[in-house]
Amino acid sequence: MIRPFQGMVPSIGSRVFAPDSALILGDVSVGEDASIWFNCAIRGDVNWIRIGARTNIQDGCCLHVTNQKWPLLIEEEVSIAHNVMLHGCTIRRGALIGMSTTIMDGAEIGEGCLVAAGSLVREGFQAPPHSLVAGWPAVVKGPLSEGQRQLVGSVWTRYVRYKEAYFLDGWSPAEAPVIEHPQPGFAAGHLYP
Repeated sequence: MIRPFQGMVPSIGSRVFAPDSALILGDVSVGEDASIWFNCAIRGDVNWIRIGARTNIQDGCCLHVTNQKWPLLIEEEVSIAHNVMLHGCTIRRGALIGMSTTIMDGAEIGEGCLVAAGSLVREGFQAPPHSLVAGWPAVVKGPLSEGQRQLVGSVWTRYVRYKEAYFLDGWSPAEAPVIEHPQPGFAAGHLYP
């Protein structure tokens, strides 16, 4: 379900997969060839959310933001595994966030990082590019091995194929609704609630 909020309509790129059970609301932008899977909630109601091209947000994820302070940026070719919670953080290009991980406000996960399943990434945490992050609370374990780099780089490509398989099976690409008087997003001056 793709819904406007206070006149802010989500922006949906070409060939995006987002079934009706996924909620995309408000000041959200989704890049081309991205996929938002079943039962996700992406709520751009108090700040903006940007999801890059070819990124996948897997089943059961919750993405939210902090009013007037922390938006959510997910760059291109990122994989957000099942049941992840992201709140007001930044995920750089090509990262893989493992299942059931929580990443809090102001944290930044560097390009090509692997965050292990079940990790808790605290507010303001900074992960350098191509590093392994793990634990509760999470710490940087060191640089990725070659095998880990290959894993991280392989997931997003599979998810682009997976969503195309759904299109071949008759599912339709996502489309944003058209409303009579759309309003600008938070970065363009929309008042915070």
